[in-house]
Amino acid sequence: MKAFFAGGCALLLASLAGCATTNRPTANVTRFHLGQPIARGQIAVEPVDPAAATGLEFRTYSAAVERQLARLGWPVVQTVGQSEQVALVDVRRGSREMLDRAGPVSVGVGGSTGGWGSGVGVGVGVNLGGGGSRERIGTMLSVRIKRRSDGTVFWEGRAVSEARADSAEADPAAAVDRLAEALFRDFPGESGRTIRVR
Repeated sequence: MKAFFAGGCALLLASLAGCATTNRPTANVTRFHLGQPIARGQIAVEPVDPAAATGLEFRTYSAAVERQLARLGWPVVQTVGQSEQVALVDVRRGSREMLDRAGPVSVGVGGSTGGWGSGVGVGVGVNLGGGGSRERIGTMLSVRIKRRSDGTVFWEGRAVSEARADSAEADPAAAVDRLAEALFRDFPGESGRTIRVR
């Protein structure tokens, strides 16, 4: 497991380093699902942490996810706690030290991947390059779609990107909007595979 975790961290850092050489940020996207047709019932977008539900920041992030769900045919409702389907959203931003402290993640639909913390949604920020390089901020969006009645997670994914801290791409709302589009592109996506989306 330690070797798998170390390999996952090395792969992430290498892929983010590749992102840094392009003008437009890319996102590394990983999705997991059961490989069965996904019914589109009424769905509410809620935070992983219920205390964040009323915050302006979360409403900005949830709007990005709601747009993608609506595009895919989900009727999005604003009645928190009452729809049968729920999309649990978590957004994290942070430093390289946060990444270094992260542990492996287990996902609810049958997979495991290293370097993301305990539970999908621990974010990363990576300072790439040697001394004198500008700070780079990592943003991670994770979404877990489940049935409220039995708690079964039938799709989940995460998308991560990084940008120079003083760039427009590092703005949290802009970063999450890009990540949401990348995460739901070609839905449901290939389960268990990490791809780079520009």
